[in-house]
Amino acid sequence: MSGHSKWHSIKHKKGALDARRGKLFTKLIKEITIAARSGGSGDPNQNPRLRKAVFDAKAANMPNDTIDRAIKRGTGELEGTHYEEVTYEGYGPGGVAIMVQTTTDNRNRTVSDLRHAFTKAGGNMAELGAVGWQFERIAYFSFPTSMMNFDKAFELGIEAGANDVVEDNDTIEITAPVESFKVIADALHKAKVQPEEAGLRMSPKQEIELNAEDAVQVLKALESIEDLDDVQNVYSNLKVSDEALAALETA
Repeated sequence: MSGHSKWHSIKHKKGALDARRGKLFTKLIKEITIAARSGGSGDPNQNPRLRKAVFDAKAANMPNDTIDRAIKRGTGELEGTHYEEVTYEGYGPGGVAIMVQTTTDNRNRTVSDLRHAFTKAGGNMAELGAVGWQFERIAYFSFPTSMMNFDKAFELGIEAGANDVVEDNDTIEITAPVESFKVIADALHKAKVQPEEAGLRMSPKQEIELNAEDAVQVLKALESIEDLDDVQNVYSNLKVSDEALAALETA
């Protein structure tokens, strides 16, 4: 499993910080609204991104009427807050490159919160493009081998346009060009496989490795940024070693 995915797994094991702080529903509602608006349909069966957002919301025990209202706000059937997706760039401790995807209704607030978080962590925000060139946008899916074995997953992924299909620690990961996202998502849905993670992510072209102590500081910085209300996803070019993850679990 990729370091990014392992990091998220540890966050969930440590107690689902967002849920404890009452932020999980807010982030899920924003994602549902954006997915319904940008995916071209309020029907989860026709909109893979919305399908995944609704699945996550139901897994978090969000009421159906709350989900329905979020979808209708996205499709314009109900009035509501207008969210926009904005990506910001910066550097963390050790010069690690960081990409931050946000969903916001107030850019000034978001920038202020991010600048404070970066500075507190010993990093700094960067100008547009200063960091982005170090990443590429890809489609990404992961699910346990209990849902589909590797051979079937490999065949499905390659036929649907994937670049790579790998198995690691009972988890299958599929990476693909952005334009193949819907084809792969629909193929998995048809095969009755619900990915634990499915979406477009920023993948570093090259990773940098730090010693365990410094890596933990970076991971804590990434956590503090991701915990901000307007932040949906955080990516970095840190190579997350097993040693660093083990240190983070006990930190």
